[in-house]
Amino acid sequence: VAALSGQSAKSGEAITRGLTVAIDEINAKGGVLGKKIELIRRDDESNPAKGVLAARELVQKEKVVAFFGGIDTPVSFAIVPFANQAKVPFIGVWAAGTGITRNGAKENYVFRVSAVDALVDEAMLDFAIKKYGTKKPGLMLINNPWGESNLKGLTAASDARKLTLAGAEKFDNGDVDMVPQLTRLKEAGADTIFLVSNVQPAAQVVKSLDRMGWKVPVVSH
Repeated sequence: VAALSGQSAKSGEAITRGLTVAIDEINAKGGVLGKKIELIRRDDESNPAKGVLAARELVQKEKVVAFFGGIDTPVSFAIVPFANQAKVPFIGVWAAGTGITRNGAKENYVFRVSAVDALVDEAMLDFAIKKYGTKKPGLMLINNPWGESNLKGLTAASDARKLTLAGAEKFDNGDVDMVPQLTRLKEAGADTIFLVSNVQPAAQVVKSLDRMGWKVPVVSH
């Protein structure tokens, strides 16, 4: 289940290639328990509702033994309850939302091969402190569960290092002007911007910084 169309389609293509390479290697050695592995794909279009429908179709119609998730944290969050209910392993290959795997389920069938936000946020902050001497981080977060996951992680990481956040601003996928949010962070004394977003809205943040002429370090996933 991955974004095979839309602005995140390249991620779905990358995931497909990685899985295909692994499957070819396993099948060349005889497969698993004498059976060849087959890859079946469904497009979630980066949409949580469509992601759940795709997961249901794979499990209930195609009878898959396991399924993999794509780039978007909101989509993965939506799929998690179904995976645990169906008792079918769901492996996240990209989405970093901490609560995807740390979901509190008594029987948890959700796994990952990527780092959770809680770990990534600490690494990003340590990097910024070492490279830029960051003392007052400002957060620019996509307005969805992934942004919320990083707000929690970056706040905890800052508190642990006795740093005060300049603020936390949010924006949506379709926004093209982030100057107001960035201006508030600048006026609050932010010396580094921590940017949490996928490609398209992140580009608009960088363009807004350019329009402002604000040459502040930007640290991101």
